[in-house]
Amino acid sequence: MESYFLEWANLLLRWVHVITAIAWIGSSFYFVFLDNNLQKPNSPDLLEKGVGGAMWAVHGGGFYNPQKYMVAPQKIHTKLHWFYWESYSTWLSGFALFTVLYLYNAGTFLIDKSLMDWTPVMAGSAAVGMLVAFWFVYDIICRVFGFRKNGELIVAGLMIVVVAFCSWLANELFAGRAAFLLVGAMIATAMSANVFFWIIPGQRKVVAAMTSGETYDANALAIHGKRGKQRSVHNTYFTLPVLFAMLSNHYSFLYTHEQRWVLLFVMMLAGALIRQFFVQRHAFHLGRAANPWPFAAFGVMMILGVIVALKPAAPQVSAVPAAPVSFAQVQSLVSQHCISCHGAQVQMKNVRLDSPELVKQHAQNIYQQVVVTKQMPMGNATGLTEEDRAMIGRWFVAGAKVD
Repeated sequence: MESYFLEWANLLLRWVHVITAIAWIGSSFYFVFLDNNLQKPNSPDLLEKGVGGAMWAVHGGGFYNPQKYMVAPQKIHTKLHWFYWESYSTWLSGFALFTVLYLYNAGTFLIDKSLMDWTPVMAGSAAVGMLVAFWFVYDIICRVFGFRKNGELIVAGLMIVVVAFCSWLANELFAGRAAFLLVGAMIATAMSANVFFWIIPGQRKVVAAMTSGETYDANALAIHGKRGKQRSVHNTYFTLPVLFAMLSNHYSFLYTHEQRWVLLFVMMLAGALIRQFFVQRHAFHLGRAANPWPFAAFGVMMILGVIVALKPAAPQVSAVPAAPVSFAQVQSLVSQHCISCHGAQVQMKNVRLDSPELVKQHAQNIYQQVVVTKQMPMGNATGLTEEDRAMIGRWFVAGAKVD
């Protein structure tokens, strides 16, 4: 019964997480688009009010005219819409999902004993520690180098090295599927921390100064806008790498590969380059930036390179036909490798395999998970061999008979 309720918690948390992530990423993409399409107004009234950029747009049957004040408006509206709950809700739901799926079941999902034989508590603590450590390293890099000459290029270069190292380290310590998700969670934690520690506090200070009724130095407040802009831009470049890391842990041909950390890093870097294309194309259409197509082309080439590199070899046809597989042989493998998670006591994913009828009922799923994707057993904790997988495959292809 416990596994049943955990599955519901997994489903509902995943649902909430996807909803809030869509809201957060959508608002991030919109404001980057908005910033890159603002044009300096010609109207003396707008210039006198301090409007630094404006644009016109049509959507949903109406016209919109957003305006941006480069420092602060002379008078602030009493009803401000803040953009932070999308970020907080995404991180909270994501960490809750990570806790239910990976930390609570660390022995099954987080640990690969062939890599590191440690206790669930140690593995869970190390995973959470990596989330925190990544944020501190990233934040220090931004503070030290962010506003120097060519600071953004320096930050980008250093963070590429940091992400590469984290991809390697996570895949050396944890099961491949968990490692992919953990790297994405590290970057996502930094994104949400940017909002929590820098963007929103800076905006609150500006609003507090403007609504206090006292004289304030607009130029002194401008630093908060610069910091918020810096971290907001970083967040938009992080989005596609994070999305890939979160989605790719569903594809075992990636996270079971011997060089999986390289695959993860290359695909995330390709995502960042493709995001740069979309960011820069807005400014390109207004004559403010060079043609961004090289970023997209290089990113797509990297993805195609990974696809070609992972192309499976043609199967070798044996001159000697393989011996038929009896159900007794399959049942022995199921009892040894599957019953602990899919038996009378525990039915993970609501799957039970402790009778011939149930094995027959789930034969398609067994073939898919064990032979095709090789996701099961989770982390191959029970040591199922390639010969065992091939035996199950021949049994299924022959009709999955149980008599």
